[in-house]
Amino acid sequence: MKKILFFLVLLLFLITRVYKIASIPPSVYWDEASIGYNAYSVLKTGRDEWGEFLPLHFRAFGEFKLPVYIYSVVPLVKIFGLNEIAVRLPAVFYSLGTLVLMYLLTKRITGKKAIGLLSSFILSISPWLFIFSRTGYEVTAGLFFFLLGTYLFLINDKNKFYLLFGILGFILSFYSYNSFRIIIPIWLFVLLFYTFRKTNTQILIFSLSIFLLSLIPVYRLYKFDAGGVRFAQVKITSKTDFVKNYFSHFSPQFLFLKGDANPRSQIPGHGQLYLIEIPLIFLGFWVIIRSKRALFYLPLITLFLAPIPAALTKESPHALRALLAAPSFAMISAFGIKFLAGNFKKYAKAILVGTISIYLFSFGIYFKDFLTKYSKEMANDWQYPYKQIFTSQKSGMVTDEYAQPYIFALYYLKYPPEKFRETVKYNPVDKWGFSLVSSFGDFQFK
Repeated sequence: MKKILFFLVLLLFLITRVYKIASIPPSVYWDEASIGYNAYSVLKTGRDEWGEFLPLHFRAFGEFKLPVYIYSVVPLVKIFGLNEIAVRLPAVFYSLGTLVLMYLLTKRITGKKAIGLLSSFILSISPWLFIFSRTGYEVTAGLFFFLLGTYLFLINDKNKFYLLFGILGFILSFYSYNSFRIIIPIWLFVLLFYTFRKTNTQILIFSLSIFLLSLIPVYRLYKFDAGGVRFAQVKITSKTDFVKNYFSHFSPQFLFLKGDANPRSQIPGHGQLYLIEIPLIFLGFWVIIRSKRALFYLPLITLFLAPIPAALTKESPHALRALLAAPSFAMISAFGIKFLAGNFKKYAKAILVGTISIYLFSFGIYFKDFLTKYSKEMANDWQYPYKQIFTSQKSGMVTDEYAQPYIFALYYLKYPPEKFRETVKYNPVDKWGFSLVSSFGDFQFK
């Protein structure tokens, strides 16, 4: 029965993510366009838009994008062409894998399939994950590989080589999204504390050596290239700001009422979590604290680590940079549901059915708003005017009012990468660390 229910959870996830994936949101935003075009350029020439051969860090607008998601898009561009489907499908696949790992990881921590199923269900319809899991966000790859590495660490007593594969998972997470570059070194220390006695020392030393070697390109980027320019512009300037930013991620306003202020991260008027989760989270905390089981504390630790990358920057609270909180809250809420069902056994079935029904009802309202309102009201935030321009215009002067028009011209026109590199001219990098293209081919950008 649980297998059937888990299949239904995954099916619900796939239907709600794939449905109208090419038209809602109504256009790609600049990062999606950059990811798609660089994947297209790699497919056609083996080089990125700047002419770098199979890079580990993709220069874009003066900052650097990480490679895992971009290379994931390459085969889909080959299959579907350069379009929204190719750019967004990897996020769906990575998030689907995240749900599977949530089930396995929660089952490993608790020993209960039911809690694993509940945590996957809650995450599958979580407002925090929803938009990110159907648009071209690199963070979905980072989250998937982070959970994969964690799960393999926790089962390394079954096969000593799982530790090595776990480290490889963390390296892929490290090269997927920048938030995990801050979280993973701390998290590795936590996991080693939990698993050290069951770990093969030789495999551990070999694995950590590989991890350290994987940091060399990152060091070179920040030491010898302009890898730190973007962060230097958005980082906070005082410890007080860090504390304020950190705790803003746990405010009721952010979690349950209004959510992230960036419309590309959340539907306006919806919190990052559902109101029903307020009592469940408190109950889940209670279960963890009174359990006295070391593994139960892992979702609490990830929850407390999640806001750190976002707290280091000026834009807080920030749902994207703190996405690790979403599976953490889902697991804690699942603990709360199980506590209620376990302590009121006479009404256990009614509690489970009632709670799941409220979740589905809440998600139904959220999904309806997404389908009926989101595209119309948030079109400009997704830089839709550039789609209108570049699906009809192949030359001329274009305003940069909605930011980075050149990448939309490249993306929508499927502009030949070699021709772009031959004719492109750049303006100086601006105060945000972004490099603005002034012209290429028959286009000028003002």
